[in-house]
Amino acid sequence: QVQLVESGGGLAQAGGSLRLSCAASGRSVGSYAMGWFRQAPGKEREFVAAISWSGGSTYYADSVKGRFAISRDRAKNTVYLQMNSLRPEDTAVYYCNAHRSMIELQNGVAAARWGQGTQVTVSS
Repeated sequence: QVQLVESGGGLAQAGGSLRLSCAASGRSVGSYAMGWFRQAPGKEREFVAAISWSGGSTYYADSVKGRFAISRDRAKNTVYLQMNSLRPEDTAVYYCNAHRSMIELQNGVAAARWGQGTQVTVSS
């Protein structure tokens, strides 16, 4: 089973930046595509970004395209989400997800196991 631990959230001003990390552990974790999702208060969890197992392919939600960048360090089994030009509407709890299918992640379909999430709050 894959275990996920997110970190790096916090408070930022609009226009600022934060970098989230997700440390993954478990059997064959390096063969999984990885994704980030977020959930704002009173809203459903939504897809943010995904990266293939090799790191060679990335995919973003329209709402973050051009502002966020997903990357992974395969040696450290860690996935990052660099968030720039933050907006108040980016405020949410951010979760990472490990999935065997990059296509599923791109379609917003997450695997069942989640980490604890990390809170991102953007003030105006």
